Amino acid sequence: MKWVKSWYLNDIILLALIGIFFGAIFMGTNFVYNVLTAALTPFGLSGLANELLLGLWCMPGMLAGYLIRLKGSATLGELLAATVEMFFGGQWGITTLISGVVQGFGAELGYIVTGYKHYDWLGLTAAAATTTVVTFGWDLARNGYYKLQLWLLILYVVVRFISMFVFGGLLTKAITDLLDRSHVLKSTH
Repeated sequence: MKWVKSWYLNDIILLALIGIFFGAIFMGTNFVYNVLTAALTPFGLSGLANELLLGLWCMPGMLAGYLIRLKGSATLGELLAATVEMFFGGQWGITTLISGVVQGFGAELGYIVTGYKHYDWLGLTAAAATTTVVTFGWDLARNGYYKLQLWLLILYVVVRFISMFVFGGLLTKAITDLLDRSHVLKSTH
């Protein structure tokens, strides 16, 4: 699929499906997050639950950007998923929308850095890296990460990038390859 400059109805439908699908997944992930947080709290690592799951929470943006290949699709994909999660009754309420914009912009930035031309491992790695940087900056301010010890900050950044790459890189590539082989999408070559 080559990069085009305009949106078509099938792009909008695909974006909506990604948002609805991931919004529903996020509801289940919230329970996993709560259990992980509770399990890690006695060790002083409750924040690690967020780092482990953040790649999944940022996946709609990276997947939408990689599949649709239009400017703004990563940001919109993430925002739609956040909106669906909020309407399903997600535990973070309306603040989910702010997270959706931040996470979506992080993924979009990866595609911006590569000039919307690399829909390969370079593009996926760039999206994972920029999403890691943008969301970590947001958490430094919002969640007070700046107060953490240096070793914990380093651990969080490394785990966050791995999570982003596994979900937003490896899984996104696998899903896209499956959809391409099944001829659901226009050719991605």
